[in-house]
Amino acid sequence: MIVSPLAERLVPAANCEPRRGGRGVDMLILHYTGMASAEAARELLCSAESGVSCHYLVDESGIVTQMVGEELRAWHAGASSWKGETDTNSRSIGIEIQNPGHALGYADFPARQMASLAALCRDILSRHAIPPAHVLAHSDVAPGRKIDPGEKFAWGQLAAEGIGHWVPPAADDFTRLSPSELLSFQTLLSAYGYAIAPTGEPDEQTRKVTDAFQRHFRQSLVNGVPDVSALRTAERLLAAGAA
Repeated sequence: MIVSPLAERLVPAANCEPRRGGRGVDMLILHYTGMASAEAARELLCSAESGVSCHYLVDESGIVTQMVGEELRAWHAGASSWKGETDTNSRSIGIEIQNPGHALGYADFPARQMASLAALCRDILSRHAIPPAHVLAHSDVAPGRKIDPGEKFAWGQLAAEGIGHWVPPAADDFTRLSPSELLSFQTLLSAYGYAIAPTGEPDEQTRKVTDAFQRHFRQSLVNGVPDVSALRTAERLLAAGAA
């Protein structure tokens, strides 16, 4: 079992299995627990009846609990897609970050928790060939179904420590996109990896993916409406290179 040296607790989860097709790890997915306490989240994630699991849990004080070995497939991403592949669980390691989530009074992520998370991410990245652009939010791979870890999560802080792919968001300009601009925006999002078809139409999938993109890359306004600031941010992101 591949165990992180940073894991202070090891509590085995019931729901795990070999990675399908011998798939190697090339993604790191960050979640929030959406539960009132880390203890409740750990119980859920380790229960056979829950139908879910995750590799790691980071509580508010920064304590890391490992529940699934990194060589195994945990059940954390659910129905999801990235770059056309839908078995996210077979190619990823998942980290749950204790936070009550939007339904229970969405809170800021404490500094101690973020420092511990950054250290854990660096440790995981040292063992696996995970491109920066494959350090993603649950909402990125499951837009519309999931919104975690949400718009308060400090992606820029992680990027400053060499974790993930991020650019400073473009200046706020919430002007709605013209049809041609919308098509360009959809094309950029699809090229980056999001599950979206470039149609030039403001359809429901575009709303969902735009919402996810805003939560990760342009957090000043999250409303699912494609706008000039989001388009310019996506242009910067792709120009910075996305592996």
